[in-house]
Amino acid sequence: MSSSESHPRFGQSVKGLLSDKVGSCSGDVIALTRQVLKGSRSQELLSQAARNMVIQEDAILHSEDSLRKMSIITTHLQYQQEAIQKNVEHSKNLQDQLTHLLK
Repeated sequence: MSSSESHPRFGQSVKGLLSDKVGSCSGDVIALTRQVLKGSRSQELLSQAARNMVIQEDAILHSEDSLRKMSIITTHLQYQQEAIQKNVEHSKNLQDQLTHLLK
């Protein structure tokens, strides 16, 4: 009877080991699934970051273009200011000449 008692114990031992292995594998599958989901989320975040960079790059290019245009406008305004100053000086000279002639 001792040999028949050892077989059920051996069978139960194998079943226990298999059960432990299945539980371990299940845990590994769950961990792997979590890692895949985390990787998927990381990919989503990287994609969003790339889209945001493209948007920022467009904004930077637009700002650069605006600054270049403002620089051109500033230069034109300086030329106009210089022309106005020359005309004011010229008109003062003409006013002085008129005053001198009317005396």
